[in-house]
Amino acid sequence: MEAIIFIGLQASGKSSFYKEHFFNSHLRISNDLLKTKNRQERLLDFCFDTSMPFVIDNTNPTKEIRANYLKQIKARQWLVTAYYFKTDLERALAWNSQRQGKDLVPKVGILDTHRRLEVPDYDEGFDRLYYVDLIDGKLTATDWKK
Repeated sequence: MEAIIFIGLQASGKSSFYKEHFFNSHLRISNDLLKTKNRQERLLDFCFDTSMPFVIDNTNPTKEIRANYLKQIKARQWLVTAYYFKTDLERALAWNSQRQGKDLVPKVGILDTHRRLEVPDYDEGFDRLYYVDLIDGKLTATDWKK
């Protein structure tokens, strides 16, 4: 089975990328959608119990946060793939400014995530790792390069 962890700023295209690439194959686990850690953990347990592939669609900015997921995933001997949405602060702020209502993230939140964001590495335990960047107007995944 496969688990996917997204890593990147708010308004960097993570949810849009999910909808385009994983909507029909992986369950989406998102703090924005579920609102509480308890709900997220219950849905994660459901995925493990039913062997349902999933995407953790959160910012996951630090190695410590990612390690919590990796520990659970690796304990079940699942493959784990990370998609790192290349940090372009100006683009994220611009995309965020187009949001409305509850979808609009306070600028301070994006700046805080940017400050804490740690670039992922295979040493964390990922089986596969990809960059996601805007190429020719489309979010595109490419193989990881150090």
